[in-house]
Amino acid sequence: MGEISLKGKHLLGLQGRSKEEIELILRVAKKMKKIVLSDNKKHPLLKGKSIINLFMENSTRTRSSFELAGKYLGADVINISKSGSSMAKGESFRDTLLTMSYMGTDAIVMRSSEEGAPLYATKCVDPIIINAGDGAHEHPTQALLDMYSILEHKPTLEGLKVVIIGDIMHSRVARSNIYGLKTMGADVHLAGPRTLVYPELEKLGVTVHHDVREAVKDADVVNVLRIQLERIHSALYPSNREYARIFGINKSVLENAKDDVLVLHPGPMNRGLEIAPDVAYDDASVIQEQVRNGVAIRMAILYLTIIGGDGSELAD
Repeated sequence: MGEISLKGKHLLGLQGRSKEEIELILRVAKKMKKIVLSDNKKHPLLKGKSIINLFMENSTRTRSSFELAGKYLGADVINISKSGSSMAKGESFRDTLLTMSYMGTDAIVMRSSEEGAPLYATKCVDPIIINAGDGAHEHPTQALLDMYSILEHKPTLEGLKVVIIGDIMHSRVARSNIYGLKTMGADVHLAGPRTLVYPELEKLGVTVHHDVREAVKDADVVNVLRIQLERIHSALYPSNREYARIFGINKSVLENAKDDVLVLHPGPMNRGLEIAPDVAYDDASVIQEQVRNGVAIRMAILYLTIIGGDGSELAD
């Protein structure tokens, strides 16, 4: 087998991605983080390349980290929102993509409320398409930064009990994490209300719980998902207060996990709803470090997909 290369490949999700590809991304991200932490964050690896961030949904962390990732590597980066584009004037999504492509763009980073929008884009234009979240489908770079954040504290993902808690039904983060973690050999558990965590999800090779304390028993990692209030249009649980009481992650719930448990959250947090403030800022929490790791992961993705390589030119 030849060397693995992601050059010219789209990143639409982690479903079907090989363990070797994920390991390559994580390995290069480790080197990229050294750039993020350094006094000189400018490296010309992507000098002369152009990247467009097309975000048709609001975002702080993902959009900003993709923008910084491109700029740290020397690329020219512009941000476009739906309201700030000609789509607000009635231009079709396809024509907007074509316009970007004809400008000589090397990569389009895309967030959309519509599942499958990034896949559709690959059928329309030539630039590399990177999925920054499409509806409730996938959010691959978030799952990658979650795995990277775990590996900063654990020697391997193999055999770790990782519990994902909350609004699984609407969560693209959960789906990408399930695919990625399962590929890397983790033991994945899901927990939440029956209305948001279906038993059918066990077909993905995970264990489903509706009792949070049972789910987190002996857990190595607890990944708390945001309750996506903007996507919930019906009473899928009695009230926010009841959700926090039954399914919210607090110190009492975490006592059932391992002593060295890690707590993750993709952000933004609904503090006091899915996660208690004292847990969010506890020593067990790596939530703020996830933000920094997001930049490193997205630097690795842009580098690997646009110019290829294995990071060997970067310092160890």
